[in-house]
Amino acid sequence: MATQGRGEAGAGGRRKGSTEAGSGSQLCCGLLDMSAHQQGTELDLSWISKIQVNKPAVLRRAEQIQARRPVKKEWQAAWLLKAVTCIDLTTLSGDDTASNVQRLCYKAKYPIREDLLKALNMHDKGITTAAVCVYPARVCDAVKALKAAGCDIPVASVATGFPAGQTHLKTRLEEIRLAVEDGATEIDVVINRTLVLTGQWKALYDEIRQFRKACGEAHLKTILATGELGSLTNVYKASMIAMMAGSDFIKTSTGKETVNATFPVAIVMLRAIRDFFWKTGNKVGFKPAGGIRSAKDSLVWLSLIKEELGDEWMKPELFRIGASTLLADIERQIYHHVTGRYAAYHDLPMS
Repeated sequence: MATQGRGEAGAGGRRKGSTEAGSGSQLCCGLLDMSAHQQGTELDLSWISKIQVNKPAVLRRAEQIQARRPVKKEWQAAWLLKAVTCIDLTTLSGDDTASNVQRLCYKAKYPIREDLLKALNMHDKGITTAAVCVYPARVCDAVKALKAAGCDIPVASVATGFPAGQTHLKTRLEEIRLAVEDGATEIDVVINRTLVLTGQWKALYDEIRQFRKACGEAHLKTILATGELGSLTNVYKASMIAMMAGSDFIKTSTGKETVNATFPVAIVMLRAIRDFFWKTGNKVGFKPAGGIRSAKDSLVWLSLIKEELGDEWMKPELFRIGASTLLADIERQIYHHVTGRYAAYHDLPMS
């Protein structure tokens, strides 16, 4: 199985291709081409029953990717700008208000100070974050703020009883519909972890198919909450079920679990995406979320995507990072690259 082999997958390829992240054409961020949906396939339980993840091999691969030397200087700046364009800039707090959502949307449109982008000759590339992500009750606020800013950044909404997913199915489906009605074009749903832990794979498939239908034209990102699934084998199986059921993205975590995005889990999910693509020809996106806070973290995640899935996945249509504080550190690192000094708090007041 794909998760057992290829411990050296892509080794050395990242340095050879490190300049690619910085090309202006790749960094342009107008409207994302997110029109096509991943339609999924029929449920294939025979495939699911054969899955067994080689945990030691996965852990070795995770150690390898974390031991890679990061890109430096201008290549690092290019990769960091690439990371910015893949961020789902997120606020999921109990004290969210219309005003802080408006501030979030402004930052999504202007993620890096313009003078810093000019110094890098990237001020005219339309760099924005990939999306903003909010609670369903705040979708209207986000849509209004982005419209006022003349910006077409997608609005993503969490749904289906986020973060636990333990509300009635009827309620979860209605939450999706209401978020779409309010203007969300991407829906981040959470699965019912009980179905994974008890091996009810057909029930999980059927629920996600209903989520897919309720989304209508909106894109479906399925959160697996991998820290609560018990094993890497369950992570692979849940990933495969979610893709069979029509998910456009699979996402590691809600950010509310004790354990969120980790590299072993990511490797298993990425190998599942690759296996699914090889078997069906359908491309599914990947979104790590939870605990990704530093610019260095974002470089490692980009390297992992490049080595496991290739350059084609290194774009916001197929790769997102769910984060609330990551952008601030990326901007600080770019400030240091341009000026040679680290920013004081007042230098980046919107961070």
